[in-house]
Amino acid sequence: MAQPTFFGHPRGLSTLFFTEMWERFSYYGMRGFLLLYMTSSVATGGMGMDAATAAPIYGMYTSIAYLSNLPGGWIADRLIGQRRAVLVGGILIASGHFSLAVPRLSTFYLGLVLIVIGTGLLKPNVSVMVGQLYTQKDVRRDAAYSLFYMGINLGAFFGPIITGYLAQDAGFRVRLQGWGLDPNSAWHWGFGAAGIGMTLGLVQYLVGGRNLGAAGLGPGSAGSPAADTQFRSRTWLGLGVVVLAMVAFGAGMATGVLPITTNQIVGGYTYALFGLSIGFFVWLFVGNTWTPAERNRLVLIVVFFVAAALFWSVFEQAGSTLNLFADRSTNNTVFGYAFPSSWWQSLNALFIFMLAPVFAWLWVKLGDQGPKSPAKFAIGLIGVGIGFLVLVPGAQMTLAGAKVGVGWLFVVYLIHTLAELCLSPVGLSSITKLAPTRVVSQMMGVWFLGASVGNFLGGQAAALYETMSLPTLLTAVAIVPTLAGVAMFLMRKPLTRLGGDAL
Repeated sequence: MAQPTFFGHPRGLSTLFFTEMWERFSYYGMRGFLLLYMTSSVATGGMGMDAATAAPIYGMYTSIAYLSNLPGGWIADRLIGQRRAVLVGGILIASGHFSLAVPRLSTFYLGLVLIVIGTGLLKPNVSVMVGQLYTQKDVRRDAAYSLFYMGINLGAFFGPIITGYLAQDAGFRVRLQGWGLDPNSAWHWGFGAAGIGMTLGLVQYLVGGRNLGAAGLGPGSAGSPAADTQFRSRTWLGLGVVVLAMVAFGAGMATGVLPITTNQIVGGYTYALFGLSIGFFVWLFVGNTWTPAERNRLVLIVVFFVAAALFWSVFEQAGSTLNLFADRSTNNTVFGYAFPSSWWQSLNALFIFMLAPVFAWLWVKLGDQGPKSPAKFAIGLIGVGIGFLVLVPGAQMTLAGAKVGVGWLFVVYLIHTLAELCLSPVGLSSITKLAPTRVVSQMMGVWFLGASVGNFLGGQAAALYETMSLPTLLTAVAIVPTLAGVAMFLMRKPLTRLGGDAL
């Protein structure tokens, strides 16, 4: 009797598909209105922050969420295995969203911390487990990741729709009032919905765990049982010290014993993030022996890292600069129906559904005659810059207090999605081809690190939303990646030669 499958794939893929779908539902659902909640007035249930305060916090949160993938993958590999890492990560994420659902300043920051740690444990390891369902030569492997990617975008599409409705819709606030509840608590219903989504993902993950076989059951070995035991004992001790230090630091801030401000934390993170990035590449080049061909490829990886960081610094302002523009300067009405501004966050996922197959077909069709990776990166950089430049005339129209139509942001998100499809999947593929075999896993961390730096820079740029003329801000943000893209396009041939036969 034939075993049941999931679109011709192992049933375990459905378990991981829906786990990731619900995790992305919760992440993008909450992210869709997070900055709006932080910058809304206290009278409407928000936190009453200005953009200069809220945007760097938002940028640091999204930055650490990407950066945490590095220790999260390491903990799974060395200590608890991917299966447990995904479970613990999901529990922490759900707990974080439920913490945000409590209207307290302390629970707000606690919730962000829990989500960051949980994302680091779940996000990289659920992806690893997809590959473990197949043998190395199974022809269904690439198709499995394509299906898995659809789950990501499914969650990213519906998350902002549902949580945004609960958090922002005027009609829902009227219903809350009719139920005898505070209408300003609507924000926290949105946070709670994100937590329920992750909880549903956890339930089906536990129920469907029997379909996963041996995938992710245990950590890797340090060489012998005795060495494994010694390594894990020391590591757990070190992690315990780190957790205690974090708890003590948080308690000190909450009680006023440690008079450290948010700005000081953001400043310290700035030095740590860029110090880590520079230190990693210095260690990489100095601490290893490379052949001339490998060194050339590593140089190209550095170029791709910088390009990716610049790209994400603009693209990821979807949740900050573009979100504020949608909320304050856009007439969010279609065919007479007014919709929450956070619904714009679903548009990129919708475009990905529509356009990703087209790009996949295009690259195959062009084959060796098509643009190489450096040229595709250049197109992506120029595209993300043009997206912001397109919005400049619209921003100019809002200076007098008017709101623009939905067409302006629609075009921006379309251009940004086209740019993403030129750079993001190409970047992942290029890193795996360029990295020397013995450090390929570490090089994949470079991609997360680039996204982390980009998210942080995007938050810093969005902090100027209320202190700089909007057309000037959009132009300034657009110029850097556009010029970098033009320079990369002009240098595409020598950059391609650096990659040798790997590109």
